[in-house]
Amino acid sequence: MGRVHHLRVVVAQNWVMADRVQVRDLAPPEGMKLLGIVRRGSGSVVRWRRAQIVLWSAQAMDVPAIAKIAFTSEDRVREVIHNFNADGFDSLAPKYSGGRPAKFTLPERQQIKKIALSRPQDHRLPFSTWSLSKLAEFLVAEGVVDDISHEGLRVLLREEGVSFQVIKRSSNRTTRTSRRRRTGSSSSTRSPMAKPCLGRAIRQ
Repeated sequence: MGRVHHLRVVVAQNWVMADRVQVRDLAPPEGMKLLGIVRRGSGSVVRWRRAQIVLWSAQAMDVPAIAKIAFTSEDRVREVIHNFNADGFDSLAPKYSGGRPAKFTLPERQQIKKIALSRPQDHRLPFSTWSLSKLAEFLVAEGVVDDISHEGLRVLLREEGVSFQVIKRSSNRTTRTSRRRRTGSSSSTRSPMAKPCLGRAIRQ
């Protein structure tokens, strides 16, 4: 009984320690650098997401809480924190490989297609449209795939019947709306040759 009790205590302690994974103490310049990456919200999606997780951990948030607001798994959060503790800011950078497109399983392909057809805002990302680079980086950051090249992603989406349109969210939309109001026109009177303006991937 003594050995069983000791084993239970060790298992319980290990479980508690797993949930107490936290980023190491950060120097003020490191904290400012992380904050700058998160506030800019531009560049690499992988870098932005990982910096956000590390920053939340530095603010004393526990792993389950971070996983919940980041819409990712607790294992993924622990991995990001462990990597940052070991390798610092180098661990925030995404890693890609070129060459021939990788082979993906059916569940991976289905998940990639599902995310491509979603909106970035659905994943708490600070931009309105996907690009191939941002989508590829997000897929790696979320652990959907270990690695994927931009060309490999393009080929996969084409095979899955998804065409990719990247539309900049700019003042053009406001300008068009104002023009329609001034002229009294509506969407129903648009030229039949006008193409639909979509800010995400669409089915062909």
